[in-house]
This record gives sequence, C-alpha cells and structure tokens, in this order.
Amino acid sequence: MSQQQERRSQPALGRIQQIHMVGIGGIGMSSVAEVLLNRGYHVTGSDLKTSDATARLEELGARVHEGHAASQVGEADAVVYSSAVNPETNPETIEAEQRRIPLIPRAEILGELMRMKFGIGIAGTHGKTTTTSMAGMVTTEGGFDPTIIVGGKVTVFGSNAVAGQGDVIIVEADEYDRTFLRLTPALAVITNIEADHLDTYADLEDIKSAFVQYANAVPFFGAAICCLDDPMVQEIIGQIERRVVTYGTSRQAEIRAENIRQEGRRTVYDAYNREERLGEIELQVPGVYNVRNSLAAVAVGLELETPFEKIKEGLSLFSGVERRFQQVGETDEGVLVLDDYAHHPTEITATLEAASVGWPERRLVAVFQPHLYSRTRDFQDDFARAFFNADTLVVTDVYGSREDPIEGIDGELLAEGAVRYGHRDVHYVEDKEELPDFLGEHVQPEDLVITLGAGDVYRYGQRFLDQRSDDLSGAAAPPPPRADANGAPAENNPMQEETPAQEDAPGGNATS
Repeated sequence: MSQQQERRSQPALGRIQQIHMVGIGGIGMSSVAEVLLNRGYHVTGSDLKTSDATARLEELGARVHEGHAASQVGEADAVVYSSAVNPETNPETIEAEQRRIPLIPRAEILGELMRMKFGIGIAGTHGKTTTTSMAGMVTTEGGFDPTIIVGGKVTVFGSNAVAGQGDVIIVEADEYDRTFLRLTPALAVITNIEADHLDTYADLEDIKSAFVQYANAVPFFGAAICCLDDPMVQEIIGQIERRVVTYGTSRQAEIRAENIRQEGRRTVYDAYNREERLGEIELQVPGVYNVRNSLAAVAVGLELETPFEKIKEGLSLFSGVERRFQQVGETDEGVLVLDDYAHHPTEITATLEAASVGWPERRLVAVFQPHLYSRTRDFQDDFARAFFNADTLVVTDVYGSREDPIEGIDGELLAEGAVRYGHRDVHYVEDKEELPDFLGEHVQPEDLVITLGAGDVYRYGQRFLDQRSDDLSGAAAPPPPRADANGAPAENNPMQEETPAQEDAPGGNATS
C-alpha cells in the first residue's frame, strides 16, 4: 500500500467513520462530502431532489437518498446538516438527536478539516469563490497538491472541490450565519467588507467586528491578507492583532498591480511586491475586481514561498467559475450573451464596468433578477444606481428563494428607482417567462446581453439564444435547457437544500 493510499484509509476524526449529510446536494455540502469520501470516510446523505452534484457523489462512493426520513440516518457515527436545514424539524436531525448521534453543522466539520492541514481561509462580502479558486490554482502549480473547497463549480477543476493529498487546505470562508468564525486558518484573506446578510448581523459595525474576530483567530505564525483598496477593510486593519499583508491597486499596498490593461475577457497587469517588480500576470477573466482577486492569490503564493513563475502560471490557467462572467453564446447576428451571478449592488456595478471596458463598441443590455425580498428592500436605492453602465436595463420580479414575499417589495420598485435616479432606458418585465420574447423584440445586432442575479435568470439568456436560433432556422422551439437534473445548479435551485450563503459573485473590490 502506498503512503497516499494509507493516508486515505485512515480517517482522522477519531472513531468517526460513517457520516450522514442532510442537504448533501448543495454546493457547499457536496464539496465537503467529496473531500470526506476522498479521505476514506463512508458517506451517506439526503436531499429533497437528486442532481448532478449527488450523481457525482454517488460515483465517488456515497449513498444518496431522495427526500428525508429518519431511517436514512442508519448507522451513522455523526450527522452533518447544512445551514438551509432546520435541525428542529428535519426528521433525520431529530432522529440523530434522539439517538445521541453527534449533530454537526457544516461549518464545524469544515473547521475540523481545516485543522488537519495548513489552512487558508478566503473571506469577504464579494470575491470568495473566484479568489479561492485562483489561490487553488496557484498552490496547485506550486506543487502543494492542495485540498480546495469552493462555493462554485470551477471550470479547470470540473468540480467545486479538489481533495488533494498535500498539507494545504484552501476554504471559501462564508460570513453568512457567522460560519467563518468556526475556522482557524493560518492565512486569513479578507477581500472586502460591506453590509449584507442583515438577517444575521445587526449592522455594518457588527459585520466588521466579525471580520476582526476571524482575522485574530489566525495563529501567531500566520497572517491576515487584506485588500487595502476596500474602505471597510482599511478601518479594521488597526484592530487586527496578527501580521497583516496588504494587496490592491493602491500605491500603499504591499502586493499591488500597476499598468492594468483589459481587452475583452483578457486582463494583463504588472505585479509588484513593495518596490520589486515581480513580472507580468495575464488573466483569462476581465475586470479590475478580478485583478484584486488574483492579487490575493499572489499574496498567498508568496506567503508559501512559491516561485513567481509558478504563481503566474497558475493564474494564467484559471479560466473562471460557472456563472461568473460566463459566456452563454452568440447569435448569428452577433448578439453576445453573458451570465453573471452578481446580486449585490457593488457586484453589479463592477461586472457592468468590466463589460463596458471589455466591449466598448457594443450596446450593453442588462437583465436583472433581484435576489431575496430582504436584500431588495435593504439595498433598493443602491440597486437603482448600479446600472448606469448599461445602455438598457430590464428588470424582472424578485427571486425569493428561502424568503416569503414582503409587501411592496418587487422588481418594479427597483425599475422605478433606476428611472428616478436618471437612467433613460428601463423596462420592467414582471413575468420572467416573457423575457426571451422581450429581448427578441428589443435587442439589436452586435448587442451585449448580460443576465444578472443569483436566481434562475441565466435560463432566460439561454432561451433567448435558442429562440433566436429557431427564428432564423424556422425550427420549432426546443424545451428549456436544464443545467442539472433539477433544471438548475444546486446553489441556485430552491428545491436544493443548501446554505443560502452561497451567493458570492463578481463585483466590489475583489469579487468572485
């Protein structure tokens, strides 16, 4: 037996060998399940619906049940549940409690996995998924064979998890429900801080305090890696009691970018470590926000003493994350359709800026589906002012996800706000099913259409493409495409029991 095989066959959680996961199909739970399977644990799980994610886990050796029942707990030594599961009402968590089987939130087992290795946590209001993925590419090319747990499907990995055999683990550290405070990374990245998840936090000061606590959990030999471009990060740096490494486009940042150039999706810049020019970095993703994301990965690589050429190579190989500035297709008339998970005003602003810089010759049509009634209410003015880089704004109704409707809060509220603040071409299409027809009537040749939101708006960009193709060919329209067995990615499917915190998207100072 090889050393790697021996390590896989020896679980490291004491006598725990069989783990049952409630809500296993979600983007965050499935990544943890994949790592546990690779480490030699017997994994079972359940979810409301099976999906591509659960099918992959079954191929790796998991046993997955559709629906919930107490009997499915079986002989589990521990039961892990996602943030979307109410442990007081779910029959499997109730069964575990009655049988005194350890009942563990996902964040806790994530923390235990991190404790087994040299941990790197990637936190921030925006940018976690992309930055985690970029850091994963850098450490992979650097020869660390890392374990990587991400909140989105990474194109290069073909998955949302990599179960490496090396001593480094990189984890997307989610601030929702204060999950990231259960982690103890040796390197704690903070991409940016903004008001969000106000159902968990009292206010912005409460959020900032949580990030300080996260950074100060770093051991004495570690470091907090902070984006100096972000005003809220600037405010907390003085409260961090560990070594701080800064990055950004500011001249005061230790790891910084200069001479940034963008053409289409390609971005190039010169990387510096203080006054030393390290060399040129080329990214396959657009926008200054992605430059900042990559600088965090550069800082991680340098902390691990990775040669710059390996850092550069890893970043050049990163081709993006699913639903992050993803090209959906192009019509015969030259209409380019992109999709982005942006669902916060800062993310939207940054994404549209990247699109306008990358394709300055194209008319930009933004199709926005607000995500969550509470977020729409809390940030309605910011949303209304986030679309000035779009020539045309199309707003549809709110994707409520886990929330019940709030009286007076809908997509029309945001559309009216955009008009009030001076946008000259705004349309409200209440029924999202009408979006393909609306786009067909209003889009012009060579336009750039970008669908925005954390819900299912991406489907309608694809339907528009299919419909336009059928109009040109005279063929009958096909049924709507399905992204997975449920008709949507696990992180966006309201039937999939995943933490609502997996809402990271490109935008802000460092975004996904």
